[in-house]
Amino acid sequence: MRKLKYLDYWLLVPYLILSVFGIVMVYSASADIGTQNGGSPGSYLIKQALYVFLGLAILGFMIMMNINKLRNKRLLKIAGYFAYGALFFLLIRGETVNGAAGWISLGPINIQPAEFIKFYIIIWLSNVITNRQDDLEEYSWWSTMQKPLLVCAIILALIMKQPDLGGAAINGAIMFVLFLSSGFASRLAKVIFTGIIALGIFVLMPALSWLATSSAGKGSYQLQRIVAFMNPFEHAQGVGQQLVNSYYAISNGGIFGVGWGNSIQKTGYLPEPNTDFIMAILTEELGLITALAVVTLLFVIILRTVLIGVRSNSTYQSLVCYGAATYLAVQTSFNLGGVLGFLPITGVTFPFISYGGSSTWTLALVMGVVMNISARQKRYRMTN
Repeated sequence: MRKLKYLDYWLLVPYLILSVFGIVMVYSASADIGTQNGGSPGSYLIKQALYVFLGLAILGFMIMMNINKLRNKRLLKIAGYFAYGALFFLLIRGETVNGAAGWISLGPINIQPAEFIKFYIIIWLSNVITNRQDDLEEYSWWSTMQKPLLVCAIILALIMKQPDLGGAAINGAIMFVLFLSSGFASRLAKVIFTGIIALGIFVLMPALSWLATSSAGKGSYQLQRIVAFMNPFEHAQGVGQQLVNSYYAISNGGIFGVGWGNSIQKTGYLPEPNTDFIMAILTEELGLITALAVVTLLFVIILRTVLIGVRSNSTYQSLVCYGAATYLAVQTSFNLGGVLGFLPITGVTFPFISYGGSSTWTLALVMGVVMNISARQKRYRMTN
């Protein structure tokens, strides 16, 4: 209980505000869906409230625990077995949602392993890099890190196989930033980063764009998202419907919105209004000002997390914070980018606001660890 007086309210208060606000928006965005699916208007509300309540319990547990236990070799090995097992299971028996077999059905709820993999990557790779720092002074970077790199490549390949390009990109970004933040990989990381950007701009995107418009690509759900991204209004009655209706929702909302619960686009026009496109519904109902306030709160969390990482004297704790900030920043960017048409729709949720147990619990795990690190720093400053 001693850690409670060292809580970081720059993290806790935005976390609570966004989580409660998320419950409110999930109810508004999903009331029509619940009725259409034969349930009650509040069915998604009840589930999301339970997810958040359990998330708070997870958050509290992570804050109170000894963070060094996360570096336990046996714990990480067991977590790794569960992670790899779940990803392989998805290849055989995964539940398909929106073109991706990335879900495991557990009765009334569906679990998305790619979400929990983000947390596993953060704590596992941070520990690996920290433990191998001394070896890097004697051996080359490649000979020291080739096994972790291979493991990372396998994880990303399994996620992409679902296919879940959004989840793979977020996990890949976390891995990249952790390697880059370690310091010893800076030169290689710059080369890789430059190569990836060049490959994406000059080779991959043109190739995918051509493939998406070809007869072979018309049967691919993922490739058709690129078609929708490039020419949404030309395909407004087909693959561009989501993005076009997202534009309509944002336009309808204007600065102050049409009022909570009064969205038109959520009544069958905009698919996934309570998950992928909840920010479009939020903007339509509560306006641009409220949407900017939500993004600002997330920005505060991300900046605070980076600051905690910079202040830490522990390499492991710094890397965990950088990984957490990357997770939040990239996922937010991907969701908003898809809603606004700046990026292809990737199917990722908006942190804290979108409906979903897997994302809610992963956020609780990550935020709990960051708050734990912050509490340690604050206690050290107050007692020394």
